[in-house]
Order: sequence, then structure tokens, then C-alpha cells
Amino acid sequence: MRWWSVANFVSNAGTWMQLTVQNLLVLQITGSAAATGLSMSVQAAPALLISVFGGAAVDRWPRKLTAAVSQALLGAVAFVTALMVALDRLDVTSLMLLAAVTGVIATVDGPACSLLGNDLVPPQDVPSAIGVGALVHQAGRLTGAALAGVTVGFLGTAAAYAANGLSFLFVASVIPFLRPARGAVKHTGAVKRGADADTMTVREGLAFFARRPRLLALAGVTGVSAVFGRNYQLTLAVLVTGPLAGGAGSFGTVSTVLAVGGIVGAVLGARLRRPSVRIVGALAALGGLLQVVAGLSPSLAVLLVMVLPMAVVESVSDTAGTAVLQTDPPAHMRGRVLGVWGSIGTVWSLGGPPALGLLMELAGARGALIAGGLIIAGSIGAGHLLRERRFTAPVAVRAKDADVPERAALGTAA
Repeated sequence: MRWWSVANFVSNAGTWMQLTVQNLLVLQITGSAAATGLSMSVQAAPALLISVFGGAAVDRWPRKLTAAVSQALLGAVAFVTALMVALDRLDVTSLMLLAAVTGVIATVDGPACSLLGNDLVPPQDVPSAIGVGALVHQAGRLTGAALAGVTVGFLGTAAAYAANGLSFLFVASVIPFLRPARGAVKHTGAVKRGADADTMTVREGLAFFARRPRLLALAGVTGVSAVFGRNYQLTLAVLVTGPLAGGAGSFGTVSTVLAVGGIVGAVLGARLRRPSVRIVGALAALGGLLQVVAGLSPSLAVLLVMVLPMAVVESVSDTAGTAVLQTDPPAHMRGRVLGVWGSIGTVWSLGGPPALGLLMELAGARGALIAGGLIIAGSIGAGHLLRERRFTAPVAVRAKDADVPERAALGTAA
């Protein structure tokens, strides 16, 4: 697990470095912010369409082999991009095509690498392993964004892509040597065969997800939070540079505090032994209320005070939600469930920023933060009350000969 965490950190740092450099590269080639957004959408779009098939592949194939091959393929794409940049052969069309290929491979790589860490520890330690993964992700994101500017400044854009390619190859070389701890559940891949195996496997994943109230509730909580509360790089940027009259440096400070809060939240989330949808919902509602207070901040200093607990609560909630998502399904179904989740999450990531942008156009940055926070807390609270009313109802008990007629009792459905 220690080796996997180190490898995962290296890979995350390389990925975030490439994402940062890719945005700068598109701007350099086209001079268009719209083209930059389009490149991000092109890379994310495959998850919307084929993520369920990627999850099915993860369930069917041996996990370590799947993760190693997908990491090697991502490394190959990064090296090809580096070569084209170095030879000055990269144009917008080629960059979009490479971004799409990266997105396709990621539909398999994402669930494979997420579940591989869980395969290394006993079942009771899986929530902690997920928390460690969240911590590694946050640390890799910070490191990668910082390395992007240094690498491009001293070595050039091609070197940043090449460094990311090396990070993928490092992970692929470590995976064959990973040994699960005693008591870990061994995953060898499904044994289904036949022409209809792919379709049936995907259908099983969709049907399982649709029949699990916990997963549907988790999707609802995460969805409303993602659309109205998680795009702080957009809402807080407008708030800081607008009503609070700050500059790029002030927003940089806010972003740093957000990152620190994410790391602290990941550490706290790793200590959760029994995460549940109830915990995820309570934390998301609390985050929504903190967002309302942040929207009312009269100064940058007050905003910084509020941003830290917002980020901590969001990170713990995300870690708990990921733990529920990866532990609720049986082991042989987890890849398919993550595949379904990948498609759903892509809808949020593609639709959330435009919806939030429209809300800011109508209500301003403060109004968007306040209204979004109230929508999150109100929706989760209403959902909880409806669930309680649905599963707690008076049940009439048939009277026996020596009993009081028409005696009522309160029964609670399991």
C-alpha cells in the first residue's frame, strides 16, 4: 500500500501538470479561451458515453493487469504529444484527438486504479485506504500545478508531457510487484464468456445501481452538491475579484486555503470506519450552510476564515461518499458501479459550470453562493424528511381475542 500510494502520488502530480500545461498549450496555439474549454470537454466526453463499458472491463479482467496496461497506454499518449510538441507538429485537431484518446483510456484506468488500492488491504481497512487515496490526490494536484510552471519555464512544454509519460510508466512498473496484505480480498476477474458477455455485464451494472436506494440517494446528494456547491474556482473567483475588490493574488490565497482544507479533510476522512450516505448528506448540507455564510462575507479576511471549514467538510464528504460507492456493491460488481458513476459524474461536470454561470448572471456571485447553499441544504433536508415519512408509518395490528380492538402500533420498515 505504501508503494502504491507513492506511485499514485507521482501519477497524480504528472496528470495535473499535464492538464495545466494542456490548457496553456491550447491558449498558445489558438488564443481562444473557448477552445481551451472545448479541449477539456473533449477529454471528459468519453466518460459520458462509454464509462459503463470501461467499468465492465475492470470487473472482467485481472485488476493489476488492467491498471498496468492502461497506465502504459496513457504514458504512450503523453510521449506522442511530447514528440509532436518538440517537432512543432501539434495543431488543434491533433490535440483534440489525443485528448479524446486519453479520455477513452481513462474510462478503464480510473476505476481500475481506484479499486486496485482497495484490493491491497483487508475489507475493514478499505475506508482508510480510500482516505489515503484522497489525500494523495490532493497532494498530487498541488504538486502538479506547481511543477507545471517550473517545468515549462525551464525545460519547455514538451518536457512537461514527457515527465507525465514517465510518471505513468513508473506506476505501470510498480504494479506487478504489489502484494496484498493478509486478509485482502483477491480479485481475479470474471469468467463470463460469449458474444453477449459485454452487453449483459453492462446491463447488470446499470440494473444493480438502479435497484440500490443507497446509491441513488448518494447520486442525488452528490449531484446537487456538485452543481450548486463544488465549483468554487468559478464562484469564489468572481466573488473575490468582484464584490470583494481583490486581485489574482487574493484569489491565489483563497485557492491555497481550499487546497489545504482538502488535505485536512482527506486526513479526517481516512479515519472514518463506517461511512454512510447519512454522513455524506449531513456533511454536504453543512457545507451548503457554510457556503451561504461565505457568500455573505463582508471582506476577504472573513471569506478566508469560512473557506477552510468549507473545504474540510467537502473533502470529508467526498471521501465518505467514495467509500460508500466502492464498498456498498459486492466485489465482483464494483467496476461496473464505478462505470455507471463515471457517466453520471460527467453529466454534473459538464452541466454544472454552465448552470452555475447562468445563476451568477441572474443573481451575482453572492447570490449564487447563497442560493446554491440554500438549495443544497434544503434539498438534502427535504429528502431526509421524505425518507423518514416513507419508512415510518402507523401500522394497524389485528386484535386477538383477549386484546384491545383496533390497537395501533408504530412499525419501522427495515
